[in-house]
Amino acid sequence: PDDLYRERLPNVCNAVGSKARNCCSLRSIHRYLPVTDWLPKYQLNFLAMDIVAGLTVGLTAVPQAIAYGAVANLPPAYGLYSAFMGGFVYILLGTCKDITVGPTAIMALMVRPYVDGNPAYAVLLCFLSGCIITLMGLLNLGVLMRFISVPVTTGFTMAAALTIATGQVNSLFGISSSSNGFLDSWIHFFGHITETRKNDAIIGCCTLILLLLMRQLKDLPVPFKSVLKYISLARNAVAVLIGILLCYLLKKDGKLPFQVSGSITPGLPPFKLPPFHTEDPTTGENISFGGMISNVGSALASIPLLSILESIAVAKAFCELTKNLPLYKTQYNLFPLPAKGKIVDASQEMIALGVSNILSSFFSSMPITGSFTRTAINNASGVKTPLGGAITGALVLMTLAFLTSTFAYIPKATLAAIIIAAMFFMVEYETIGEIWRAKKRDMLPFLVTVLTCVFWTLEYGMVVGIVFNALFLLYKSMKPQFYLETEKFNGIQLTIADLKGSVDYAAAEYLKSAIVSHVTNRDGDNTSPTSLVVIKGHEIASIDTTVALNLKSLREDLALLKCDLVCWNWSIQAAGVICRMDKKLRGMFKFSKSLPDLMQIMAGEAQDSCASISVDLSK
Repeated sequence: PDDLYRERLPNVCNAVGSKARNCCSLRSIHRYLPVTDWLPKYQLNFLAMDIVAGLTVGLTAVPQAIAYGAVANLPPAYGLYSAFMGGFVYILLGTCKDITVGPTAIMALMVRPYVDGNPAYAVLLCFLSGCIITLMGLLNLGVLMRFISVPVTTGFTMAAALTIATGQVNSLFGISSSSNGFLDSWIHFFGHITETRKNDAIIGCCTLILLLLMRQLKDLPVPFKSVLKYISLARNAVAVLIGILLCYLLKKDGKLPFQVSGSITPGLPPFKLPPFHTEDPTTGENISFGGMISNVGSALASIPLLSILESIAVAKAFCELTKNLPLYKTQYNLFPLPAKGKIVDASQEMIALGVSNILSSFFSSMPITGSFTRTAINNASGVKTPLGGAITGALVLMTLAFLTSTFAYIPKATLAAIIIAAMFFMVEYETIGEIWRAKKRDMLPFLVTVLTCVFWTLEYGMVVGIVFNALFLLYKSMKPQFYLETEKFNGIQLTIADLKGSVDYAAAEYLKSAIVSHVTNRDGDNTSPTSLVVIKGHEIASIDTTVALNLKSLREDLALLKCDLVCWNWSIQAAGVICRMDKKLRGMFKFSKSLPDLMQIMAGEAQDSCASISVDLSK
């Protein structure tokens, strides 16, 4: 009947009405403003843990922010400007208690090519990225992140870690360099190795060793293990303090023993609109908003994408189910992480991240996202709610207000050591091993992503990795998994095509040609010709118009070979596509419990057809 194969379209009016009603519900308020859910349940005993965690993260955030400002080729103050607003915004909009939002090494490296001595581009990118990310979150486009596979993200992270660490090698040894690419940095290092400054090399290498050793303090079997834990977590602050003291105590006649990061603009950043026009720092020429957009180019796509990717990856690592935890326990070598036992709302995380970037841009921030390192420290410090971000933000503001003159003595080699030490543990070694053990073919998109990111650029490398991985899916969809076997049943030679997965337009032509080739090859052998092809489709949920047209063409081609086509036990949804296209093809679909029952139905229909022909002849 026509009603059986009728296409059932979604009721748009009901769906819109349901969405509108849900927007006004208490559940939607809790979803889009998560603070209304957890704040009423806040307990006083949580406050001490949030303060301790916030201070611990702040002691890492301050030196990292200064270092990432240098990575982005910005004045050090811009790193600090980027480190406080994200924590305040995430309290209101974030869904995971552990996440800390701020500047990261990857974002700094992505921004660097577009700065060119003008911080206005970094601030504008922060604002526009925030607008794009917020819009994507409101449109519920968090599902797009599912199209980026684990091998690609792991390869990108490894390539970013290699590039960032390599870019700091020259600073570690006191060699002046503007190179930041992988090959350029090594070429410059070996070409100017004679310019190594002994003092900088000593403090840089010693700081790097100190940081790696302090990471293991918490594992020492001593009675005061909890104290060592927090010293270990605050190791970046300890390294910076030692570097400042050495630089100040060893200076002679006003001459510093090390290259330093330079003076940091004192005071809080002014609240002002992001720059929608600027001046060229070399020529003084005025650059309009359109000119700035033209100069940043592809960054308007790559920076929001990578910002979302990094933040969602952090959220999934620390806020989802327990099965994800062993990986990150190994990666960060921290104490066991408590599971939240919840699925991350990617769209809401995108809204929180986007608004954080928008508001941060009003305080001269570069693009920010969720930080793996600081989130791991936050979790290990026992944070209870997102309120810990406020403590971190307050500590950064206090640093800007009172300690900028002190941080002018930070050796560049110390900051380089902090960045390199962080990159050692940014690489997901355990995940690489799991990919190798699980499916070695997945190492191809991983390696392609690593190589293109390292030897080309990070943004184009990520795109190449995604496209290369998509080719695997396309190739798989072009060749559906099905088995062809020929057997005799009551003297009839029949071919059974058993489809084991979905069939879409990419596979339609392959399915048709494979069946026709099989039938013609069998007929060419010294065997009985095939008189029936049966396509089992009980696993096919639906097909598209291209597949339907190819099946119709297949039926006609088989008819020329004096062979009939039967679609056996197809779902109503899949059969309906063909039956709506051409009602004459409804007889092609048969339903029975077993193959003998099907052959009995076919034999009965053949007898009825012969009887009908004999009646016509008698007339």
